Amino acid sequence: MSETPRPQQNHLLAALPAEVMARLLPHLELVSLPLGKVLYESGDTLRHVYFPTDCIVSMLYVMENGASAEISVVGNEGLIGVALFMGGETTPSRAVVQSAGHAYQMLGQRLKDEFNRHGELLLLMLRYTQSLITQMAQTAVCNRHHSIDQQLCRWLLLSLDRLQDNHLVMTQELIANMLGVRREGVTDAAGKLQKLGVIEYSRGKITVLDRPKLEQLSCECYAVVKKETDRLLHYVPARTRA
Repeated sequence: MSETPRPQQNHLLAALPAEVMARLLPHLELVSLPLGKVLYESGDTLRHVYFPTDCIVSMLYVMENGASAEISVVGNEGLIGVALFMGGETTPSRAVVQSAGHAYQMLGQRLKDEFNRHGELLLLMLRYTQSLITQMAQTAVCNRHHSIDQQLCRWLLLSLDRLQDNHLVMTQELIANMLGVRREGVTDAAGKLQKLGVIEYSRGKITVLDRPKLEQLSCECYAVVKKETDRLLHYVPARTRA
């Protein structure tokens, strides 16, 4: 039996003062999030926020013709549903589970009530939102100016930072949808990384074998996002995995 995820496995929740956490804890509900589950669609009115513990959720923009591209990834460093406390209530993006796992769900109104106390939670959420905006902006630049090979490296690194090990379960078709590129491009890029001994890919399972090499092959976009995230969210434990 695997151990039940604790709320403190989400770094935002772990960073809250004890009295704030005591107010929120009764309203947190652990939910299982399978691969591909859509938490909300574009234009939906948000009712809940989600604090991932061991899953990754992709934020996607979807075009009228069905084409999509990822604008950010959220894992145990953050939460899904910033539009709720920013006052928007809805968002034009789709939130879909990229890597299966769990999250703690809470009614958005409970979070807004705490946010409106203008205490520690407010500062924490604003800093997190700034880091998310940085990731979105850098992703847009990366998608425009860097190769599919570099984009794949950035995507793998961002995903690894939000997981407890070096394994990802993800088909090439889904990766292509995330990056907004053709599947053939992802197949070619993944093949190059496998030949270099950086990753092992088989039947939808990616294992990163050489993270330092992966960082070398990535464009500067990953480092920019990581540096800003570390600066704003200094409570997130540094990665020590080789």
